[in-house]
Amino acid sequence: MEKWTLLDSKYIIQRPWATLRVDKLQLPNGNIKDEYYVLEYPTWVNMVGITEDDKILFVKQYRHGAGKILIELPAGVVEDGEDPAEAAKRELLEETGFAFDSIEEICQLHANPATSGNITYTYLLTGGKKIEEQELDHSEDIDVVELTIPEAQELLFSNGISQALHTSALFYCFKKLGLLS
Repeated sequence: MEKWTLLDSKYIIQRPWATLRVDKLQLPNGNIKDEYYVLEYPTWVNMVGITEDDKILFVKQYRHGAGKILIELPAGVVEDGEDPAEAAKRELLEETGFAFDSIEEICQLHANPATSGNITYTYLLTGGKKIEEQELDHSEDIDVVELTIPEAQELLFSNGISQALHTSALFYCFKKLGLLS
């Protein structure tokens, strides 16, 4: 198996939340692919935060792409030069008001490696305590939802969480905690 050779690359649009480029590529068999579209996104973090009373923190918010109000894990963007673990703690505090005693990286995932190259880091945080109110961006309208581990498992297994990276994060964390056989 060989990587494809990049012959040319041009940006079609470059905006903070929408960057699209078109690449010209040569495949290992010699064929040329004139137009291969790639979406560029920043690095993301997803957090499974478990409070000191063993509840998992979720957020409920409207997602315009899906046109639905969804329950998801807290998540966010890693700022340029920021350590992903620090971004996870920052985003979780901003979105929920909770700080945590410990943090562990559980996995790194690609949302869609065929058309985008960003990585999403998943962290398991434990010992969460509410220390302040939410500090939301001007475009955020987020409700915090605290669920027991059995309630979170039921939500996951009944397809109540539809964000694919968040379902993966929960499965990895449940496995880490010995909650899946």
